Amino acid sequence: MIKPVQLPTPWRDARLTVVVPTYNEAGNLPALVERLLALPLPGLRILVADDNSPDGTGEVADKLAIEHPDRIEVVHRAGKEGLGRAYVDGMTRAIEGGAEYVAQMDADLSHPPEALPGMLGALLSTQASVVIGSRYVPGGELDENWPLYRRALSGWANLYVHTLLRVRIRDLTAGFKIWQAEALRDIDLERVQSNGYSFQVEMHYLATKLGHTILEVPIRFEERRDGVSKMTTATKVESALMPFRLRSKHRNITR
Repeated sequence: MIKPVQLPTPWRDARLTVVVPTYNEAGNLPALVERLLALPLPGLRILVADDNSPDGTGEVADKLAIEHPDRIEVVHRAGKEGLGRAYVDGMTRAIEGGAEYVAQMDADLSHPPEALPGMLGALLSTQASVVIGSRYVPGGELDENWPLYRRALSGWANLYVHTLLRVRIRDLTAGFKIWQAEALRDIDLERVQSNGYSFQVEMHYLATKLGHTILEVPIRFEERRDGVSKMTTATKVESALMPFRLRSKHRNITR
């Protein structure tokens, strides 16, 4: 586990909301929350967007919110509507709640919370619109226990999207990021239509088309600790078709 960077004031006090979509993550959420709240970021808040998880994740989140009423908010969504919809809902609420910066990360502990202070420092020092915790820049790592087929799928997906969309990001499918709230307002979350993991690609594509600065910093990507991957056949099909839809839909996008 890496040691969090100690940021100077006022950077450490920035209003940062971490949006965490959940579906059947009852075994992982308490550990993630504990690690997030231990960070030297007093302005950090957590927004859990739960898609009515049958394993009781929503109830676990509610208990954590009672224990930390000023730092955790829970959004209970009607059902499993997809990762993209959960992120759009959570990010929109975070901005409306006054967040200056919005982070997104998975609940399965594959993304190291301890990297967030360093990512925030990189964002603030460079004035980038978004900082990506990247597996595929120098210094980035994949857990040695990550299955070979997942490595191959991830590598192929990045190559495929690069070829079709010409977006200069090494980890196009990355889900660990910090955004400036102003960049999200400019992108306009209401026009983001992707529902599954292709949400990440659409957000990167829109940010690029609108001229936003995107910075990648290396992280170590861990294998999930508990539960199973949410990747389905339908998600894979959507991800394969999305680049063609994006080129058509956002061809003439402007501010």
